[in-house]
Amino acid sequence: MQKIKIGVMGIGRGTAMINYCKAVGDVELVAICDSWEQGLLAKKEELDNDGITCYLSFDEFIKHDMDAVILANYATQHAPYAIECLKNGKHVLSEVLPVQTMSEAVALVEAVENSDKLYAYAENYCFMPAPSKMRELYKAGILGEFEYGEGEYFHNCESAWVDITQGNPNHWRNNMSAMYYCTHSLGPLIHISGLRPVSVTGFEMPYNKRMSRMGAKSGLGAVEMVTLENGAILKSVHGVGISRNSIWYSIYGSKGCMESAREIAEQGDIAKIYINCDEYEGENAWHIESYSPSDELTETAKTFGHGGSDFYTMHNFVEKIKGHDADVVGIYEALDMFLPGLFAYRSVLAGGIPMYVPNLRDKSIREQYRNDTMCTDPAVAGDRLIPSYSKGNPEIPAEIYESQKDKWMKSLEKSEKK
Repeated sequence: MQKIKIGVMGIGRGTAMINYCKAVGDVELVAICDSWEQGLLAKKEELDNDGITCYLSFDEFIKHDMDAVILANYATQHAPYAIECLKNGKHVLSEVLPVQTMSEAVALVEAVENSDKLYAYAENYCFMPAPSKMRELYKAGILGEFEYGEGEYFHNCESAWVDITQGNPNHWRNNMSAMYYCTHSLGPLIHISGLRPVSVTGFEMPYNKRMSRMGAKSGLGAVEMVTLENGAILKSVHGVGISRNSIWYSIYGSKGCMESAREIAEQGDIAKIYINCDEYEGENAWHIESYSPSDELTETAKTFGHGGSDFYTMHNFVEKIKGHDADVVGIYEALDMFLPGLFAYRSVLAGGIPMYVPNLRDKSIREQYRNDTMCTDPAVAGDRLIPSYSKGNPEIPAEIYESQKDKWMKSLEKSEKK
């Protein structure tokens, strides 16, 4: 079989996907695209050309002879580009997030349905060692009926904020609601259970000094309490303005529970799993097993980021394109992971009442959301613009962004001199 020709859009986050293409033998990186010319040229030089074509324009990039496109551009801009890729006959692997509005969700679902190409959502946290093993064991029946789950993604981003927002007050990270970036915490639980969310209640954490220093306008974090179609409950907690980092998953079923190690416990965190399950549904409550999951690809994957999961999202995407049985997150599941966050913020804005999570598999439901552009992005929302923080957008002094931009420019100058 010929190598699968891949193009990557977005040279920042896209570097992980570029590295995958360089490391394996069944794909070929043929094109990269980014609107940041300086960074694009630097990446081209780093790749030593290698016959790779560089594009500043997506419209030109999409015409390139390639089989698949990796969308690693801004999180709020994935859906429009995914739709164009599918229309142009390209397979798509979309980074987080899948969409930013319900209008985009409807359009993307229909683009996927009308295409014979693969759409996959790169929620890499599903493929970290512990949640990946939890899914395998749950599907094997070890946990019994799924009853409750917790997912946690806290990431203190202050030290990296200058590099990832470059002092741009309109950067998506500065304007997004704390609720929306929910699929790292919620996604693995949806993927493990295979169950659809039907309602959600949202809780917004307060604005703090760290978010102010960063120039971000949302609360420091968020909580979603999600009800699944079988009545089970999920608790998803996440945020970028918290003081410490934490990635953690815990699931309960009729035959026991499983969870990953806590990062603060220094026991291997997401690479270690604890299992307390038995067929007697609790009579032997202290039969606990713990180990670090691995498979035949673990050694290869460990050099990749996010606990090796960056490798698996790419590997599984490529295997699926080749027609093999591979674990990928499709469009409906991607929306099951994201829409609870979208509607959790609507819950907060409505005073904390539960919100129905629409199932866009049902064509009859789509019409009421086809023109729904409600979001925190002024460039997209139109007259349905809502604040990044439920109590109103905080005033950020211009000096914050000016200082950040200056620091970013100086860091670029230093890197060029090396």
